[in-house]
Amino acid sequence: MISLINAIYNFLWGDLVQIPLPGGSTLGISLLVMILVPAGIYFTIRTHFLPLRMFPEMIRITLENNKTKNSDGISGLQALIVSTACRVGMGNLMGVVAAISAGGAGAVFWMWLIALLGASTAFIEATLAQIYKEKDPLYGGYRGGPAYYLHVLFASRSKRQRYSLFACLFALSGLLCWCGISQVVSNSVAESFHNAFHIPTLYTTIVLVIVAAVIVLRKNATVKVLDIVVPIMAVIYFGITIFVILTNLPSIPGVFARIFKEAFGIRQVAAGGFGAVLMNGVKRGLFSNEAGSAAAADCERPAQMGLVQALGVFIDTIVICSCTAMLMLLAPQNLTNGLTGMNLLQTAMNYHLGGFGVVFIAVILWMFSFSTFLGILFYARSNVAYLFGDNWISQTAYKIIALFMLFIGGLAAYTFVWDLGDVGIGLMTIFNIIILYPQGEKALKELKKYEESEKHRKERPEK
Repeated sequence: MISLINAIYNFLWGDLVQIPLPGGSTLGISLLVMILVPAGIYFTIRTHFLPLRMFPEMIRITLENNKTKNSDGISGLQALIVSTACRVGMGNLMGVVAAISAGGAGAVFWMWLIALLGASTAFIEATLAQIYKEKDPLYGGYRGGPAYYLHVLFASRSKRQRYSLFACLFALSGLLCWCGISQVVSNSVAESFHNAFHIPTLYTTIVLVIVAAVIVLRKNATVKVLDIVVPIMAVIYFGITIFVILTNLPSIPGVFARIFKEAFGIRQVAAGGFGAVLMNGVKRGLFSNEAGSAAAADCERPAQMGLVQALGVFIDTIVICSCTAMLMLLAPQNLTNGLTGMNLLQTAMNYHLGGFGVVFIAVILWMFSFSTFLGILFYARSNVAYLFGDNWISQTAYKIIALFMLFIGGLAAYTFVWDLGDVGIGLMTIFNIIILYPQGEKALKELKKYEESEKHRKERPEK
């Protein structure tokens, strides 16, 4: 079984194609890079560069109350908060650190570029989730996501068909992935608190599981908690970064020069850093490919939620990931040269803020990781309902399994389970991308209808 999982992991994440580079090195490209990057380019072109063209509209829609009257669904802003909780997780710290460690400052540029491509794909996914959403009889409001629009495409025309193969495979891959991520969350939090405060990992894990259980075992507490936690953690992290930037203002031009120089530098390409940056950017950005929270939202037009979710990708990468990058790149190179992983980030934070910086990273990692756990359980409930029907037994059982995984992960690092999570998210991506090309036309039509209606709305007062 382990050898099978390893084989699937290497097929999804390993170097499927090797491209020779100057200096004798090679650029390894995985299957998932070959799938996601072309999809991002295709939908960016088809939406006429939506992330840049409609950015002001994304902000406007997110801030306004776009729920329909007498609705018990969540608002567009709440949907953005839930999706941000999943996107803005450990990857915003560990992923960015790993990318810069492997590819230098140029990694930041390529993450920006991948974010722009991913925003267009996120728009298509979220819009489809809105088109095919359905009432949620257990939690109230709506539910949906890739499993549901996969079912519509591949199920028999007969309404009696309960399941479709690809939808079931997606839902199972999601549950598999999220159980693995639960362990990564608790292990990262327990280790960071042990390093910063010398608290035994067992104590941290027990408290983490108890707090998580109190939240997730209540009917609709998850969204309410994320409404509070996500804005606070984002504002705090952004605020600290702004403080560091202001105290190092003369160094900012040099940092941006270094980012663009190393992004296109021959030395970086020859060293194989570009491949590592590209892989890490894709892996970190895969959470953008889950449209469950978009389906749960209630809005007047499907394209509205597509634009909100596209903004979420911007917040994740352009804002939060850039914050992590700035914290590291503004530290003197002679202090960080040769350092990798969290040691690199902690050294940079110690330079900026002294001992408080190390403590701050531990606390912010806990907030990021815990919000990720809550967010994935929100996503999971739609997939559990698809596989096992509308009943509280299956919903509660999955939450208990996830809490158990959270406890186990805090005590020891099981790399097999982590690989299992990566396999799950890789399979989710493949099944999801399969449907985006044929069904994406419906999302593009919704975008066209939305733009036309907005044009008429703006012209109407002038008449």
